[in-house]
This record gives sequence, structure tokens and C-alpha cells, in this order.
Amino acid sequence: MSAEQITEKQVYLFEEGNASMVKLLGGKGGNLAEMTALGLPIPPGFTITTDACKSYYKQGGQLSGELQSEIRRAISTLEKVKDSRFGDANQPLMVSVRSGSVTSMPGMMDTILNLGLNDETVLGLARQTASESFAYDCYRRLIAMFGEIVLGIPSLLFSQQLENLKIHAGRESDGEITAGEWKQLTGVYQLLVKEHSGIDFPQDVYQQLNMAVRAVFRSWNNARAKVYRRLYSIPHDQGTAVNVQAMVFGNKGEDSGTGVLFTRNPSTGAKELYGEYLINAQGEDVVAGLRTPRRLAELREDMPEVYDHLAALASGLEAHYRDMQDIEFTIENRTLYLLQTRSGKRTAQAAVKIAVDLYEEGEITKEEAVRRIDAGHLDQLLHRSIAPLEELKPLAIGLPASPGGASGMIALDAETAEAWKQNGSRVMLVSAETSPEDIHGILAAEGVLTARGGMTSHAAVVARGMGKPCVCGCDQLSIDAEQRIIYLGDHILKEGDVLSIDGSSGRVYAGDVPLSDPEMTPELLKLLGLADEIRELKIYANADTPQDARISRELGAEGIGLCRTEHMFFTGTRLPTVQSMILADSREERLSLLERILPMQQSDFEDMFKAMNGLPMTIRLLDPPLHEFLPNLEQLGEQLRRLQLTGGGLEEQKSLKRMIAKIRSLQEKNPMLGLRGCRLGIQFPEIYDMQLEAVFRAAKTTAHNGIEVRPEIMIPLVGDPRELKELRALVDKVASEVLGEAFKSISYRVGTMIEVPRAAVMADKIAEHADFFSFGTNDLTQMTFGYSRDDAEGKFLNSYLDRNILSGNPFQMLDQEGVGKLIEWAVARGKEKKSFLKTGLCGEHGGDQSSIFFCQQTGLDYVSCSPYRIPYARMAAAQAVISARDEAANKKAEAAILPIE
Repeated sequence: MSAEQITEKQVYLFEEGNASMVKLLGGKGGNLAEMTALGLPIPPGFTITTDACKSYYKQGGQLSGELQSEIRRAISTLEKVKDSRFGDANQPLMVSVRSGSVTSMPGMMDTILNLGLNDETVLGLARQTASESFAYDCYRRLIAMFGEIVLGIPSLLFSQQLENLKIHAGRESDGEITAGEWKQLTGVYQLLVKEHSGIDFPQDVYQQLNMAVRAVFRSWNNARAKVYRRLYSIPHDQGTAVNVQAMVFGNKGEDSGTGVLFTRNPSTGAKELYGEYLINAQGEDVVAGLRTPRRLAELREDMPEVYDHLAALASGLEAHYRDMQDIEFTIENRTLYLLQTRSGKRTAQAAVKIAVDLYEEGEITKEEAVRRIDAGHLDQLLHRSIAPLEELKPLAIGLPASPGGASGMIALDAETAEAWKQNGSRVMLVSAETSPEDIHGILAAEGVLTARGGMTSHAAVVARGMGKPCVCGCDQLSIDAEQRIIYLGDHILKEGDVLSIDGSSGRVYAGDVPLSDPEMTPELLKLLGLADEIRELKIYANADTPQDARISRELGAEGIGLCRTEHMFFTGTRLPTVQSMILADSREERLSLLERILPMQQSDFEDMFKAMNGLPMTIRLLDPPLHEFLPNLEQLGEQLRRLQLTGGGLEEQKSLKRMIAKIRSLQEKNPMLGLRGCRLGIQFPEIYDMQLEAVFRAAKTTAHNGIEVRPEIMIPLVGDPRELKELRALVDKVASEVLGEAFKSISYRVGTMIEVPRAAVMADKIAEHADFFSFGTNDLTQMTFGYSRDDAEGKFLNSYLDRNILSGNPFQMLDQEGVGKLIEWAVARGKEKKSFLKTGLCGEHGGDQSSIFFCQQTGLDYVSCSPYRIPYARMAAAQAVISARDEAANKKAEAAILPIE
């Protein structure tokens, strides 16, 4: 064996592992080992480690000889336990081969059932079970799954043959198919394999097993798994384990079945058993949504003793793991087996309720409750839902698989959904059922509607994880893929028509429907209160209007970290005045127009001060390139051409020509690096003078009415300390003039936005004139990378992510290695100069979890984000503290066990 090969143990029997070995055994393997140790009814098996997966990739997609030997030894142990032999024609052993990543990725990788069947062992299985029909049903399933997953043959080819058989034989359901017909279908499937792969279906069972293990390892890097990992920030180097487990059969007849159980409701969080099952079926029938299953409550009537046993095991597993569990089970001839357990995927509403309930039940600590919440869930809680109106009549009703309301244009496949989304359209993905290959379409869609599948099908699980509304199992829905139309009951809709769904009730509506705003539930308020007790960072809001300020305060903002004053001008009534001011030919004309703008800004500032009573409000003076305010040059040119053609409005033509000439004179080759920010304030001080007068007039008036005001004036785009020195002098001058006697009672701060790399480098000198630094990471990222955000995201950024040149989009996730170093440098140098210097981050990264963790680590005082991301930021800030404590505790523990020299 070469030095490149791993010499460590690569295969563990279930009884040899435990849940703490998750990095090696994967989540599924660790839990199967743990359940085996607890004495639960687990079919025996073994796990091939994630290290073996990494070795597989290092060796160019091959299994080492040592690994194959370890697998054979594990199979031999399994044979003794099951009193059967792998590949034996009389007492055949059959196994399932399943993926099991470290981080749960439901449906993203591959599973193969019934492995070990061939033309001889299928006869032994038939004799053993006295059911030729059962044996050949299992065999045809194996060939189809093996053909699709191992050999890459489209699953549609197999399902089409099954449908053809049922049509020709007059069978309504799979359960009516005879043994002879299953046998005939098996032969057809084998011909399909030969035709499309060029090889015969393998009769050597060890060849089957080795090929299946390679296929599961290979599925770690399939397209859907990569998309999922990128979506949920799962490391690409984790690899997957493979779990090989003795088969138990839910398709042995009416006293057998398979299902999925959640120990609490994954949609609402209610403390109740929730799940689905199918009689005479295998597990893939449930999770793939191929048949619409029955509610778990019905199992109590069908098999009461099995239901009671299952309920008791579920309760015990939740108590052991201290979290809601997602359990797969199989019933074989009324005997219950558990196939896996894991922490269940849940909606945002359920996640919050379960965490709070477990905390109040005394099962978990405050820190554990906060740690358990995916901060992204809090975004989902703020999604809108369909407002209840009597006149709304549903076209159809399906299963309420993932809550929330959504509307969008009907798209009948994932590719169409993705393309339309990229063109700016809202899309509703409508499908018979979804498969893992459709994840990019689900990601693009506002919501998902399927004709088949239940509340634990692929579409439901993935949509819940993404916070997308989803309705499944809508049996009134049928789809004509060729004509690109759908039937909903008596209604016909075309692809591109607008459809709405309510994932909370399962109702489907035609057209757009009104959506209502979300509410802060008592559980969410409780959880956020727990987070506030833990976190150290203050959470401010990026708020530009009085309405934004009020919403921010309601959602828990402790101040406004960024008020972009230019956004106050982007309304139909104000914009023409601002445009006229920018196009003014003289300072006098500009001053006259600024006088008209001043009361508008003053009024806004007064309302915002009232909303933030007692909290700081950071007001950034005018920053963007002036061309953003100007009329569209092409439209003005077209307007002029029309007047010239018709010979009308000579004075109007002159006015248009003057305006076009003025706009052209203001145009810049690179406006983002041109006359904007503090450069504008220095070039045209009257603009900043007006804004400052509006701020301090508002402060004086509001304070006079008993409101505590705490204005913080932010000077944008400073790159040199002399820029800030000059403009700070302007702030102090206007404050003194406007406030008069109130100057001593109203305190204000002056600071700058650090968004130019030079400002970060010269932070100590800039700090001499600043009371605070606010890091504008949007521009700081653009200037540090040399990327234009719009061009980068539109032209090459996705390619960089696909090639792993970048580990994440730097405009969504703070680049800690580059931009982060500038922030660390600026904070350290700035506080060396002024220990009381206030520091915070106000770019879009203020609402990103990993960026918030960085801010905590760097010692910033606050982060600022958009209003509806405030709950997210509050939770992430608390989790950052918990993470830091955990890391410190781990280092202390490691130091304690180091050998003493």
C-alpha cells in the first residue's frame, strides 16, 4: 500500500462507534452507532468513514485494496449476525447503501436499496419469503436505483417502462402487479441497463457493493450537493460516510410498511407526533414523493401495537438527544425497525418554538436554546403570508408542507424557473414532484407546488429548510408538459400565468393575492430576549425614513447606524427639486433650491428622532455619485428628437438641450470613484451646510418637545485626515449657529465611514478628528478587491465561486483575509489614538452571521443592518459570544491534557 493510502481503520461496525464520532462516521453513522448502543431495534450494519471518502478522491476515484478487504470483513460479521450469506442462492443477505454526511443534507446524495440481489439470489429470496412477487419487486427496484445512481441512466426511462406495464396489464397501482409481470419488468430493466450503459447488470454482489460505494462517494460532488453546500455554507472538504445496513422490508404486504416520523411538528413546533407512512412500500417511496402517503395517526388504527412501540421509542430518542428527532422506520411483518434518527429539519416558526419549549421544559440551557437556532430562520419568520379574505376562493387544496404565502409565474421545470428568476420575474415552481436535481429551481422560486408527495417528501423538506412556501400532494393538479399547461380541478392555466399558494393551509389560488405582514410571536420575543442577555455587540439599523426607524425600533434596534440621507430624495415629489439643484447654473440658484429641500429633510429627521427617542442616530451626509439623481439622458434625447420631428415647442427644445449639455458636463468615466461623498461636501459646501442645518434644526425642535436626541454625523468616503478635519469644522460651525443656547445641552458626535483602503491604513491620523468609525464594507470590499459589484456579480463572480477561487461572495460574506485585515488594522490603530473611539459596521455584511462573528472577535461596538434583519443580527451576535466561549473552553481543555515536560 502506498504512503498516500490511509492506514487507519476505515470501516466501523455500528456497535464500535458513537455519536461523538460524527466527523468520522457522518451524522447518520454516528446516530446509528448511538442507537445500537442504546439497544434500539436497529438493523445491523457498518459505516465506511469520511476519511475513506477523502482517500477515494485522492486516489482518482478508486477504492483501495485495504478498504475493500475491510468491507468484506464487515460483511462477514453481518452474515453471522443475520444468519445469511451475501450472494448466497439459498439464504441471501441484502443490504442498503446510504450516504451520511457530517452535516445533514437531506436528499442531496444517493441511496441504493436491496443490494445483493441477482438472477440467483432473487430465487432464494422468493423461496425464503414464499413470495415471488415480493422478490421480483425488490429486484426491479435494485436494478432501477443501481442504473440511475451508479450507471447514470435517467430514472424516467425506468418509470416509463413501469407505467407502460400497468397500462397494458390494466393495473391501477403497483400493488396489483403480479409476480410474472414484475419478473417481466425485471428483464426489461436489465435490457435498459445494457442498452444505456454498455454493460450487463452486475451479477457479482461484491462488484455491486464496490460500485455502489464509489457512487455514493461520487455523489458528494454532484451538482445538487454542491449547490446545497454553498447555500448552507457547508465545507466542501467534509466528505460523506457510507452506511451499509442489512435490509428490512416494508414491501412484504399489508402488514409491512415504511415511514418518517418527527417527534414534534416540524411546521409549527407543537409537541405532537407528526409523520407519514405507506403500507407495502420501501423508504424511497415516501421521501421521493412517488406515492401520497397516509397520516401517521392512521397507523394507530392499522397496527396499534406498532404505533405504541414507535411512540415510546420516539419519546426516548428525543429525551436522549434533547432535540426534535426525524426518524425513518420500517415495519416488516408487524415488527418495527428504526433506520435512522437525526435532528429534524424544521420551519423557522417550529425552530423557535421548539427551542423555547425545550428551554422552559428544563431540557436545555439558555445558551443551548440560542445556539440551536439557525440565525437565517429569523429572516423566514418575517416573510409575509396570505391575508385571510372571504372572497378568496381556492382552485385546489393540497398538503400544507411549508408555511408562508407566495405568488409567481408558473414554471414547469427548474431550468425555466431559474432563467425567469434571473430575468427579474417572480416564479412559482409547479411539478408532479421534485427531485434533488431540482434544487436550483426551488432556490429560484417564490414557492413550490407539487401534485404528488407528502409533508416529508423532497420538496417539503428542502422548501422548509429554505423558508419557501410549499404545497405538496395536490391531487387536483395535473400537468401537460408537452402543451406547457396545468389543470387545477376544472381550471386550465398556462405556463407563465400567475399562481399563488398558502403553504400554511395548502390552498392554491389563481393570480396574485394580498399578503399580510408577519408578527413577532411570544416564542420569538422570548428567544430574542434570551439572546439579548448573552450578546455583547449592539444592534443598530440601516434606516433611511421615519417608517424604517419605527419598524427598526419595534424589531429591537438600539439605534440607527446608517441613515443614508440621499434616500430621502428618491420620491416622485422630491426628486425634481433635487435634480434642479444639481443642474443649477449658479451657486445662488443652488442655494435657493436647497432652501426648498431643507424643510423636507428637517421634517424627516424630526420624525426619526422621535422614533429613536434616547437612542443614537447616525446620519450620513450626501454620498452617492450625482448622476444617480439625474434624468435619463437617453430618454431626454428621445424627447428632444420627437419635438424636433414635429417642429413643436422651441423653448422646450432649448431647455432640453441645456439640460442635456449640463448632464453631459457632469458625467464621469468612473462615477463611483469620482465627485461623491466628502469630495462633494468640500467642492459644494452649501449642500452639506443645508443638510447639517436640517439635522440640528430637527434636533433642537425635537429636544424642545422633551425627546432625547443623540445625533451622530457621518462624513462619507474620507481618505485623508485633512478632509475630515475640514468638514468637522463645518459641522461644529453649523451646530453652534443653529443650536445657539441649546448647543451645550444637545451632544453630538462626528465620525467617518471607513470605506477607502487608505482611510483604514491611516486610521490613527483620521481618528484625531473622529468620535467614531463606521466601516462601510460595501465600498471597502469593492475598492479592496478592485471589483465593481454589479459587474462582478453579473460577469465572473459565479465562475470564481464554482472554481473555488473565492470561498464565498465577498459582497455577502465579509472577506476576513483581506477586507477584514484592514478593519482589524483600523480598529487597533484608531483605538490606540483614542481609547473611547466607537467602532461599528454598517455595510450589508452587518446582517451576515459569519461577518457578525468577525465583528465580535475584532472588538467592534455594534453592527448595523436593514430593519428586517435585526432579529437575525441579535441572534447571531449572541451565538458569536457562545462560539467564542466554546472555543476558549476547548483550548483550556486541550491545554489541560497536554503532557507535562
